[in-house]
Amino acid sequence: MEIATETERKYDVPETFELPDLIGAGEVAGVDGAETHDLDATYFDTDDLLLMRNRRTLRKRGGGHDAGWHLKTPGDGSGRTEHRLNGDSESVPEELTRLVRAIVRRHPLGPVARLRTHRVETPLRDADGRTLALVAQDQVRAESDGDESAWQEIEVELVDGDPAVLDAVERRLFDAGARPAQGPSKVSRALAGRLAEASRGKKTKGRINPVLRYAREQRDAIIEHDPGARRGEPRSVHQMRVATRRLRSTLKTYRRSFGESDLRDELRWLAGVLGAVRDPQVLEEKLLALVEAAGPEFAAAEQRVRAHLEHRIETGRTELAEALDSDRYLDLLDRVDELVDRDRLDTPDPVKRARKVLAKADVRLDAALASGVEEDIHESRKGFKQARYAVELIAPDHGKPAKELVKALTGLQDGLGAYQDSNVARSVLRELGADSFHFGVLYGRQEQVGREALAEVPKLARWARRRKVRRLF
Repeated sequence: MEIATETERKYDVPETFELPDLIGAGEVAGVDGAETHDLDATYFDTDDLLLMRNRRTLRKRGGGHDAGWHLKTPGDGSGRTEHRLNGDSESVPEELTRLVRAIVRRHPLGPVARLRTHRVETPLRDADGRTLALVAQDQVRAESDGDESAWQEIEVELVDGDPAVLDAVERRLFDAGARPAQGPSKVSRALAGRLAEASRGKKTKGRINPVLRYAREQRDAIIEHDPGARRGEPRSVHQMRVATRRLRSTLKTYRRSFGESDLRDELRWLAGVLGAVRDPQVLEEKLLALVEAAGPEFAAAEQRVRAHLEHRIETGRTELAEALDSDRYLDLLDRVDELVDRDRLDTPDPVKRARKVLAKADVRLDAALASGVEEDIHESRKGFKQARYAVELIAPDHGKPAKELVKALTGLQDGLGAYQDSNVARSVLRELGADSFHFGVLYGRQEQVGREALAEVPKLARWARRRKVRRLF
């Protein structure tokens, strides 16, 4: 599968539109070598357009330079991510189905529209002949459910140019009569009526309960990072795990409102299979940095650490892929939808609830530091994680005071986490080299890291308890 980032802008133009002179628009010094393509694309979705409603488009296209299957998903804000597969199979390839399974679940994918496009594609080049962008003049004919429509539009796609090129070209196009496109894609325009019907009643009227809002954000984050997590990408695995933990913590904090169920147990399972990938990824980074700092005489220890943790990561990735393809995972997502997509939720005052969770975490930490028991300290970290999520939930409605407290709690949680990470690292070092001098040295250094991390915790706790930081509480 080929994965690329696509940055483009679309414009509606009248039938009589002629491409203006674009030389001098930004760095554009040459406009030549136009090519003509006849494109024929069939778009696939569920009956109720779940993909399009979640800003995904899936198509099989013939003609042009990139014939085959394309899946477009939201990118980082400056563009979209496009997944491309060669082939002319009639059904959607399983590789692409997996990437949208968290959205479509068990709903079948089928053709929803066909678009035929006559395209004249013109490259915009700089003085060195480098292609900055491609301007496509498209005459489109769309068919869906027996309805037909036709229009003309312009696409400008960035290639090797700076985004400023798009701004300069856009000004010329606007001067010539172009206007921003009606929709984000051709198929969204072709299916505008059906899309509006499918989306009707899906938006909550009025001010949404902050607890539901936060829970929905975590559900959406799980779905957003699902494709990357399936590939074992560290950032996606991490973000999906964090969202799972935040949702589980919210169900715990507001368990009387959401009701008792085993859904928290299922979220713990999901966080666990994500952690089986993420934990060794983090541990590998920390231990390899430790070994590298120890010097070249620790090369054998480095190889053993790397081999051990890479094996754990690969095993975890296999288990995660199986979990995300399982009925158990799809059932979990369905149940989360039922829980967070309700119209209303009766909850106690979120500020009072966060205050109670935070006070409990304070007491637990004081007792843990007094006892010095490793397990108690680890449990106190979990308490502050729950408190931090409870304060995050109210932050959008309470501005700077809540954000300052979130920052302070994050610092305290990180300090407790550094101590716990040291304990886990020492356990791995002991497992790999109990009789090795070099591993003994590494163990001692990691033990010192743990002592230093724990020594910082009281100061971090005092910082998080300052009156200024807790003025909401």
